[in-house]
Parts: sequence; C-alpha cells; structure tokens
Amino acid sequence: MRSTDDETAAQLLAQLHQYFVQHPVTGEHTRRAPTTSPTAPANLAVVDHITATVRELADFTRQANPEAEQLPERVQDAYRWCVENTANSPEAIQQRRDVIVFRQRLEHAIAMGDDKVVRPIRCPQCRGLGLFWKAEYQRAVCTSMRCLNKDGLSNRWSLARLATAHIEAQQKTHRECAT
Repeated sequence: MRSTDDETAAQLLAQLHQYFVQHPVTGEHTRRAPTTSPTAPANLAVVDHITATVRELADFTRQANPEAEQLPERVQDAYRWCVENTANSPEAIQQRRDVIVFRQRLEHAIAMGDDKVVRPIRCPQCRGLGLFWKAEYQRAVCTSMRCLNKDGLSNRWSLARLATAHIEAQQKTHRECAT
C-alpha cells in the first residue's frame, strides 16, 4: 500500500475528530426540529462514524495479528497501528487492509462534504473517469453512456467496490513495473 493512502485516511479522520467532535453542533451543519431538551455537544453521527472506523480497523488488525500491540489512544494513529501490525501478514491480508483504508478514506471525505473524492477513481466496469457521488443512493454513479447495466441504467458502485478495484489496479501496476 502506498503510505499516502493511510496517511490521508488518518488526516481526514483527525479532521473529523477535531472539528466535529470538539466543536459544538451549531449552524449549517445540523438541521433539526425545535426541541426543549438540550442537544448533544457533538454531531453524534460523526462520533458513531469515528467509533465504527476505529472498531473496524481494530477488529481487522486483531484478526490478522492476535498479538497486535495495544490500540493507540489518538484515533488518527489507528491507521499507523494497523499497518505496523499487519506488515508481516500474507499479501491477501495486506491487500484487504489497503482496501479498508482506502474505503475509509473515501468515507471520511464524503462525511466532511467532499463528494468529489470519487471523481479521480476509475469506474470498475469501463475504467473511465466519470464517477459522481449520489448521496441518495450512497453510491458512485458512472456517467459514461457506454457503461450501462443490463436495464440500460448507469452503473452504481459502492465505496467498498471502488476501493477494491482501485487497490487491485494499483497492485497490478506495481507488479507490472517490478517486472
């Protein structure tokens, strides 16, 4: 895995943690009905996202390496910890780790409102650059007119599928360059 993927994921997770967890929920980031009860001091959806992210990394790492060190306290250090504790794992485990990290990087960016993060990723079907994030589907949609499903509709891709195709293409390129 390119170290920039886990560094970028860690940076985005740190930004989510710092801004959305440490700052009160106010202004345009929230829409809620008037209430007489006090609101939470943080965006609970983002807190849940961060918790799920770290839990997934920890579960994966401990499954791959039961003797992994203790999980670091800072959430953004979870990526470094995961990579370090799976560095000697079989290639398939490392590929799965890379897919998780890349998918989470995309999830973090989208959670912060950057839906353009999918645009530089190639479509898994046509390999073209024409993906757009559609929040209502929670999928990236290929805009190529030649990339349609059997019903004649644009192909839609989950972030997990995009991450898998991206990492597989990266590894194929690295293998070809090495020969």
